Amino acid sequence: MKLHFRQYSDSGMPLLILHGLFGNLKNWNWHARELARDFRLYALDLRNHGESPHSAAMNYPIMANDVLEFIAGEELEEVGILGHSMGGKVAMQLALDNPQCISRLLVVDIAPTSYGAERGDHEDVFGGLLSIDLSSLRSRTEAESLLASRVEERAVRQFLVSNLVRDEQSNYRWRFNLPALYNNYGRLREGVSGPQVFEKPVLFVKGDLSNYLMGEDRSMIRQLFPAANITTMMGAGHWLHAEKPEVFYRLARDFFAGEETES
Repeated sequence: MKLHFRQYSDSGMPLLILHGLFGNLKNWNWHARELARDFRLYALDLRNHGESPHSAAMNYPIMANDVLEFIAGEELEEVGILGHSMGGKVAMQLALDNPQCISRLLVVDIAPTSYGAERGDHEDVFGGLLSIDLSSLRSRTEAESLLASRVEERAVRQFLVSNLVRDEQSNYRWRFNLPALYNNYGRLREGVSGPQVFEKPVLFVKGDLSNYLMGEDRSMIRQLFPAANITTMMGAGHWLHAEKPEVFYRLARDFFAGEETES
């Protein structure tokens, strides 16, 4: 699948940014522009998100192969990858399947393990999204109001409705492929694994208010990524890059520049 992307700069080490579930490359515009000062920066829309093609098939090996095709299509060699949440799992899968393609990997608030209900789920989000009748929807504000009974956090509601766009008939539609995300949600909660380990530098960044990456995940991280370091951003949750953008930017810039962060 040919993924939609935006290239922000054309000099320096190639660096890819992969967004999370329900997101798109625009969510990373600020960080992409900042990191583009030092790196050849590409932000990608993963399949079924943003302006990339839609498909009923969706799992981590398939999505990792999409990114591999992008790397080959742009004639890139070793790239750095920054992946948040679902995008972090895509990046980990690619690193385990094709380690020769990646020089450095920064994984934002996600572990390689499978996720059960104890880590939270998106059932309320999916229920809210699926309940909205797009044919009669008049505005994003109305959509946010309709989501309020299922999605408590206003920032999350605003993030979700930012994916509403109008079609050629001026009717609203979701930018992401909602049926495919819903039908494959179980696959997106699976862990990642590969035929080999990834021995190059990896940095896992955890938000200390988030339960997406926990102490019990460290053993699996060390097994698959023996050179990994893990750091925690205090006072931040799962969207730590949006909550503390300057702090996260400096951390990411230093890591991809080769300045290691200790666990």
